[in-house]
Amino acid sequence: MSANDRDFIVVENRLAPVHQHQVMLHELGHFICDHETTPVMTPEASRLLLPSLDPELVRRVLGRDHSNSEAEQEAEYVGSIIGRRISTWAIERTWDIPPEAEELVARLSALEKPTQRDRSE
Repeated sequence: MSANDRDFIVVENRLAPVHQHQVMLHELGHFICDHETTPVMTPEASRLLLPSLDPELVRRVLGRDHSNSEAEQEAEYVGSIIGRRISTWAIERTWDIPPEAEELVARLSALEKPTQRDRSE
């Protein structure tokens, strides 16, 4: 939602934290892609129903097309890319390996990440 020179993302407090993050990242995707909202009611109707809110604010909040549209798919994709980049699960972790475990670690690592040569055989 936008108000003058600021944008806000409002998330339902009762959602699970992981779902809250997903919603926030999805909405960031809309901002980044500069998706337009569609009119949900006229400014006059908005003033009658919600007199304390700016009609433009109502349009921005309620005007998203929550279908399987291209804009929704794009926002989800952009949000997921951001999520992968900032997620603690996406960080490659490293550990010091004691010398006596190096051979075992090398064999297990080969199972996890096959080399290009292994894939072509």
